Amino acid sequence: MKRTPIAAITAFLAALFLLGATAGPALAHDSLKSSDPAKGSTVKTVEKVKLEFSAKVRMPFVIVRGADGAPHQAGSAEADGPVVRQALKDTLPDGKYTIAYRVVSSDGHPIEGEIPFTVKGAPKPETQSPATETPAAQTSETAAAQPAAPQSQAPASSAPAAAATQEAGASSGTFPVWLVVVVGALAGIGVGFLISMRKKRP
Repeated sequence: MKRTPIAAITAFLAALFLLGATAGPALAHDSLKSSDPAKGSTVKTVEKVKLEFSAKVRMPFVIVRGADGAPHQAGSAEADGPVVRQALKDTLPDGKYTIAYRVVSSDGHPIEGEIPFTVKGAPKPETQSPATETPAAQTSETAAAQPAAPQSQAPASSAPAAAATQEAGASSGTFPVWLVVVVGALAGIGVGFLISMRKKRP
């Protein structure tokens, strides 16, 4: 049976097609399918990073850097089949960030790349609330509730001193009185003695 040139060309093209179809998946490497946050996106809050690849990956390594280069990831990345998750230290404030990742694909080839994103509208850190001022208020209330400290005992202790001073003054005031009485009595006795002596004189 003779083959026409058209049949030969058709068979050749079919063989090439089959060869390419079977070799394509073998030559293709695993790749990143999606990310959260997405590349170039603007989000309000980010609590953790999620990367999904086209096949199972291992040995994940993820870094989340801010515009100043400071890292924000907490701990190591965890791989669960084709999904890689990376926790963050805390909620990211407004600014520009970059996710740098590196994993080993199912065929042993490394996969790495960067995902830029922006945080805008993140909640502001709360200012000092009244609850934090409660200890100070309690301290003032406790101080007000406590009885007043006893006043200085100086006035009380000075009372005996004042009394002693008054007694001393009184003593000093009475001392001349009885002294005058004694002196007057002696003078009277002396005068009477002189008068009696004169009467007895012839």
